[in-house]
Amino acid sequence: MAGKRRAEVGRRRFIRLAGGTAAGAAVVGGGTFTAMATGVFESPTPDPFANMPRSLALSLPQGAAESIPVPPLPDPLDGGTVSAPSPGTRIPYTGGTPVETDVPTSLPFEFNKAGYKIVPDLPEALRPWRNRPTTWANANLSSGTYHLNAQGVYMYYAEDGKVYDHPVGQIQFALGCITSYRVEKDATRKATFLKRARAQADRLIAKRVETRGAWYFPYPFNLTHAEHSGVAYKAPWYSGMAQGEAISLFAQLAGLQEGLTEDEKALYKTAADGAFASLLRGDNAAPWVVNKDKAGYLWIQEYPFKTAGTGDYTYNGMIFAMFGLWDYVQLTGNELAVQLYDGACTTMARYFSLLRNPRWYSYYCQTHRIPAVTYHHHHIALWQQLHWHTNSAVFAHQLDMLIEDFPPPGVKTGSVIAIAAGAHTLYKVGTKADGNYDKAQQDKILGSKKVTFAKATQAPIDIRRRIKGAGVWYRIAAGAYKGYWIGEAYPKVFLRGEHLPVTYQVPRTLTIAANATAKAIQFGTNGTAGTLKTLKYSEAHSLQFDRRSMVNGRSMLRIVSEELAGYWIPANQVVTDGR
Repeated sequence: MAGKRRAEVGRRRFIRLAGGTAAGAAVVGGGTFTAMATGVFESPTPDPFANMPRSLALSLPQGAAESIPVPPLPDPLDGGTVSAPSPGTRIPYTGGTPVETDVPTSLPFEFNKAGYKIVPDLPEALRPWRNRPTTWANANLSSGTYHLNAQGVYMYYAEDGKVYDHPVGQIQFALGCITSYRVEKDATRKATFLKRARAQADRLIAKRVETRGAWYFPYPFNLTHAEHSGVAYKAPWYSGMAQGEAISLFAQLAGLQEGLTEDEKALYKTAADGAFASLLRGDNAAPWVVNKDKAGYLWIQEYPFKTAGTGDYTYNGMIFAMFGLWDYVQLTGNELAVQLYDGACTTMARYFSLLRNPRWYSYYCQTHRIPAVTYHHHHIALWQQLHWHTNSAVFAHQLDMLIEDFPPPGVKTGSVIAIAAGAHTLYKVGTKADGNYDKAQQDKILGSKKVTFAKATQAPIDIRRRIKGAGVWYRIAAGAYKGYWIGEAYPKVFLRGEHLPVTYQVPRTLTIAANATAKAIQFGTNGTAGTLKTLKYSEAHSLQFDRRSMVNGRSMLRIVSEELAGYWIPANQVVTDGR
């Protein structure tokens, strides 16, 4: 009987939408309270916690925050059509044993620089490509569109049965293998990861084209893209993304502290020099992958077009290429690489407003400005790395906007929303089966339902995402209202706990305007309400913060300044740096 009673109590603790029983008793937190202007209420009340217990609104459940996911690398040929080169097409491979490259000693042209600096001694986990290890299963791929040949080289197997080198595919696979090599404990697997990385590097060296005093890595097939006019290439063609990523691969191999002989490391250093030289050759001759736009900004073109100075102006491809500059500076300290990196950062910061698509997916490239469902999440990951690599508040602020515009939709298993007592409208929305956006259905509202709860309640969810033309909504995952969506509006409806955290190596600065009011919360845990303080200053007041997260359904900043250390302040009540 006692066991049965405990089970009943356990069920009551987790309140489902079908019930409507209280989610928890109200517990009054400390500090001064005045009404907040956050959230949306169908029937506004003076106290925003009148229908939501403070034991929910001012506390956090135990458990680690769900971090920003790193999306899988996209297929670079997605949306494109590959065809065999015309009969008689010759790829001018240089072949033979490489000799040392004379790295150019001047920039290809002058360009705008804002003084972005590479962070020295960056923690290992924050360095380029460390977030993309190759799995053991993928290190031994033997089937699929991309898989290893008999020599362990990552090849592209086209639908017509032909097999091609794919420089970016080979480089990214190799960089993932190096990342896995760095952390692998099993000696056999560790050796295999290094072997795979070297197989790709050696293939690139064997298939290099030396011209203009630099090394280039050709694509040996034709490529056209239906949506991106101008992406129409005849083999051989070249990509700034491949050039920059090749620098990363060779520089990382040359910089390994074990596993390679001095002669082998010298070979990869020579290869890194050759690839780097290609970023010091402008668009005044062919091949080229670097140009300056009319406003004086440097571009590394993932897809350079035939006419000098024209291209797709692709954001993600340029940033991946920038990682090569970062790695080359770590290896050599080359001052020209430092200046190129500064110029490239200056370009990304300047043109962020053209990448951004407020309250929706960001644009893939500047030339075509097509919102990119998958690439938006890559932009989030890449901007986070730009901030890591520079400690720039500019990139941190831009990252904030990307996350707010369209946050990564995943939530961890067991995620629960709190729902206030009162009336709510639930919606059926036209989406993919997993709740993600379906271009064909355009998030169309398929139906709605009015519900009223006598007391605050909770419900499990399986996705949190922005609905097109609306705000951020949650999809209920179980119970009587499974499959319905409800809008996020603290403290009426919110995802419990901390979600999508961004931690800063160097604290940032927020400012509370003179005579403005901000609410600082020190959250309690597991149903114990925390402390709520009202902040108001006669003059503008600045505080330091080291973390930004979605906390109980709001973007909040964690304070490290002594007088409020550990408190969180809503981001929409302050002005942050980096603007």
